[in-house]
Amino acid sequence: MREYPADWEALKAADPEVADAIANELQRERTNLRLIASENYASPAVLAALGSTMTDKYAEGYPGRRYYGGCEFVDVTEQLAIDRAKELFGAEHANVQPHAGAQANLAVFGAFLEPNDPDSKVLGMELAHGGHLTHGSPVNVSGMWFEFIGYRVDEDTEQLDMDEVEDLAKEHRPKIILAGYTAYPRAIDFAAFRTIADEVGALLWVDASHFIGLVAGGAYPSPVPHADVVTFTTHKALRGPRGAMIVCKEEHAKAIDKAVFPMMQGGPLEHVIAAKAVALKEAMQPAFRDYADRVVRDARALAAGLADEGLRVISGGTDSHLILADVRPVGTDGKAAEAVCDEVGIALNKNQIPYDPNPPSSPSGIRVGTPGPATLGMDEAEMGEVASIIGDVLKHPDDGSVKEKSGERVRDLMERFPLYP
Repeated sequence: MREYPADWEALKAADPEVADAIANELQRERTNLRLIASENYASPAVLAALGSTMTDKYAEGYPGRRYYGGCEFVDVTEQLAIDRAKELFGAEHANVQPHAGAQANLAVFGAFLEPNDPDSKVLGMELAHGGHLTHGSPVNVSGMWFEFIGYRVDEDTEQLDMDEVEDLAKEHRPKIILAGYTAYPRAIDFAAFRTIADEVGALLWVDASHFIGLVAGGAYPSPVPHADVVTFTTHKALRGPRGAMIVCKEEHAKAIDKAVFPMMQGGPLEHVIAAKAVALKEAMQPAFRDYADRVVRDARALAAGLADEGLRVISGGTDSHLILADVRPVGTDGKAAEAVCDEVGIALNKNQIPYDPNPPSSPSGIRVGTPGPATLGMDEAEMGEVASIIGDVLKHPDDGSVKEKSGERVRDLMERFPLYP
């Protein structure tokens, strides 16, 4: 009897169309440069846990308190994930069940706010300035059910203006102050946010989805000592499976757990939780700190290289894994930049910049990130090369010879740093 029943040959025989799509995705990842800031590569060990028989098990409830029998082994992996999250981040409580970042965020709303209650105010960053859809966008349930007050970055520095945050907090007296963003490249002063929250009697919530892996590796300030609640996804810089977690102060543990289950979701995805446990263990190893340092080092080198190519780097640089860049100085927009980079094998995304005069469909900027290249081992020299390739194709989008040469340079780079060799 085999210990591990997942079988690639069986998949090819049973459903060759799905098998082909999976194989083609692997080939795409092996030959294309991943610069999407919210993507990374899970390790073979994480992938193995995802493909395990833990997927067969229903386990509504929490370890030791399930509504189904036969949970003794999923209890082991879920408790390992809980204990490792608490140890890695210095947290008092951890819930590892959320299926996605949006669900983790909605659980926070459910734990502390009432829908359509005029007193349930949240102070968060506007989407166009780096926030997230779940931070109050009117097209998202967060904006439909709760009253958001938006803050922006300073128009001159393109960085957070803590005086404005404080003024808005005192004016509106929100129940929650939300920090942590999807397109903000700078370090966040969590202690300052804590002070403002205490001044107005608000909870401090940090959405650390983008940078939690850097926190785990000691390359970015930790929000955990300052925040009441921290939500984060596990598949970005943390290099885990697609999913999310919530860590919080012990006083909020019961409210958070009830908001995740039974309010938000039923049976947890125990195969994903097993993979989260593996990723957390990997993040506790010394090599992960080297990786986290390389992510930030790469981002700064890439930002400098893009500036040398004529792009305007928003806020003048980065302290994290991502760069937001205005591509208008080289005669293009974000939509066109994304498309031409895709032609030569570079995946990045169009993105609005602060005070963007262009619409979201054709914004002025691009967002690029370095977790993927850093996982492959690329360093500052390679980021200079990547910036050169991007600069060439953005400035010569209709030149077939430039695109052909740029595609060759990308393929050569990926061959030098092979994925899943």
